[in-house]
Amino acid sequence: MRLKKSFRVSTYAAFAVLSLSGAVWLLADWQKEFSTGEIWQQVAANMLMIHGGTAMLALLLLGALIPIHLLRAWRSRKNRISGSLVVTINAVLITTAFGLYYLGSEALRPWMSWIHLAAGCSVVLLLPVHIWLGRRESKVKRGADANTLASVSNQPTCSIVRIQEGRHR
Repeated sequence: MRLKKSFRVSTYAAFAVLSLSGAVWLLADWQKEFSTGEIWQQVAANMLMIHGGTAMLALLLLGALIPIHLLRAWRSRKNRISGSLVVTINAVLITTAFGLYYLGSEALRPWMSWIHLAAGCSVVLLLPVHIWLGRRESKVKRGADANTLASVSNQPTCSIVRIQEGRHR
């Protein structure tokens, strides 16, 4: 189920910003323990703000994907396995993000962080695969449709066309 170009670009951009801001935050968080200056602390704080703000936009886009992409593709039995994995990983990301932001438990926080990190890395790898599989399936279907059209056009014309042609002679 191909999306409108503007919606597709917006979704790709949001996930790209989420991926980059998450990666830069991870690097800054790691560096701030080894650095004496405040620069890495500031970079980590800024990346977390960008990541959180973009996540809110991504939630809106994911919600919009449900009726215009997910449900239609599910009913059409298209790309169900990779699509289900993408949905599951996004659900894990949303749940762990909620936990990281709202739960104050110091016992759960490291677990939530590692699960969120693993799910984030997974979606970065899986989303392009899901898109590639969908485009490949669509390309195969378009090729099959073209072959069907070619075989139909080689069939003899129907009698109505012959009758109409006879009137004009």
